[in-house]
Amino acid sequence: MKDTQSKLTKSLHWTTIASEKLLLAIIGIATCIASALYIFDMVLAQEITLPDLFMLFIYAEIIGMVGAFYSTNRIPVTLPIIIAITALCRLIVMQSKEMDALIVLGEAAAILILSIAAVIMSFKDKVSLEKIKEFRDSASSQ
Repeated sequence: MKDTQSKLTKSLHWTTIASEKLLLAIIGIATCIASALYIFDMVLAQEITLPDLFMLFIYAEIIGMVGAFYSTNRIPVTLPIIIAITALCRLIVMQSKEMDALIVLGEAAAILILSIAAVIMSFKDKVSLEKIKEFRDSASSQ
C-alpha cells in the first residue's frame, strides 16, 4: 500500500511543479501588463508622484520574485516581506495627511515588525545554506 502511494506521489509531483511554474509565469506577465498600464496612466496624467514610484517599485519587486523562483526554484521569504513593507510605505505616503496619527503609528509599527522578520529570515537562510554546504562537504568526503 505504501509503495503504491509513494509511486503515485512521485508520478503526480510533476503537476505541482508545472502548475507552480505556470502560475508564476502568469503572475510575471500580468505584472508586466499592469506596470505598463500604470505607466500609460502616468503619461496620460502627465504627472509622476511618490506613490506612483512606490507602485512601480512594487511591480519591480514582484517581477524580481518571479525571476528569483525561475533561477533558484524557490522564493526567498524575504521578498514578499519587502513587498509588504513597500506597500505599507505607499499607504503612509498616500494617506498620512488624512489619517489619524494612531493609524500611521500602527502602520509604522507593522513596517518595523516586518523589517525585523526580514532580518531574522535572512539570517535563517544563511544558516540553512551553511548547513546544506556542510552536509554536502561531509557527504563528498566520505
